[in-house]
Amino acid sequence: MSRFVYLFDAVAARQVLDAMEQGNDRVTISVDLNRSRRYFAVECDELILDQTTRLGRNSLRRIASKPQRVFFLQGERLEILEARDDGYYKLVPTDQAPLLEISGVKMHISKGISPFDSASRMAAQVVRKGSRILDTCSGLGYAAIAARTLGARQVVTVEKSPMVIALRAKNPWSDGLMAPEILSVEGDINNYIIALETASFDGIIHDPPRFSLAGELYGEAFYRQLYRVLKRRGRLFHYTGNPGQNRRGSGFVDDALRRLKAVGFREVTRVAELMGVVARK
Repeated sequence: MSRFVYLFDAVAARQVLDAMEQGNDRVTISVDLNRSRRYFAVECDELILDQTTRLGRNSLRRIASKPQRVFFLQGERLEILEARDDGYYKLVPTDQAPLLEISGVKMHISKGISPFDSASRMAAQVVRKGSRILDTCSGLGYAAIAARTLGARQVVTVEKSPMVIALRAKNPWSDGLMAPEILSVEGDINNYIIALETASFDGIIHDPPRFSLAGELYGEAFYRQLYRVLKRRGRLFHYTGNPGQNRRGSGFVDDALRRLKAVGFREVTRVAELMGVVARK
């Protein structure tokens, strides 16, 4: 088997198919989900990737027919980057970094902005140079990577799902998690946070799954733990989404704001463009 790994989406596959139709003998595409672009040879009905790896027209058509999937190719092994356990987990391609989707729910802001850029804007709400940051729900690690890039001296990022961790291990946009300033923890933040020292973080990025998937991470008990581990004058960014009104007419986000204030947070303010709130201890 080839030691090289290639990642394809429908855009790259269509570019190769177009080159074949036009009789071109080479094509420039990305095989790492838009991190870079490279020249590859085209011979008849095959894309030549390396000495032992080729991708035929039928496989390219299969990839091109699934615009919401990322394909992983190593040697002759071509498979969709997905996992099934307590839900359906997959990477979804975008014009930049892929996003994570769980059981049909997108785990990133992606409308009008790339997932990597939206995570960077979240991190920028709380990160200051030299700060120590807690990232409660790591996902693909984009917020943690952004926090480190923005100057955090240490980022502790926590993810409980083995399925998510397995997917991000194959995502080149998650490679930044290997930086020495980032401590990646596999565990449930609801349990892990209890053992963290009081007033030990300068900022917190709290970007949990939607309420229906992780309601405990929106509760007053968990908010109290966030408040406890944050230093005085430390900042919290909390992604809440925008689920609208509940049946009694009270907004879900308004309820979250009230709970944050109840545990002691002040200057609790909506950040509409990031579908979240910022708060200070």
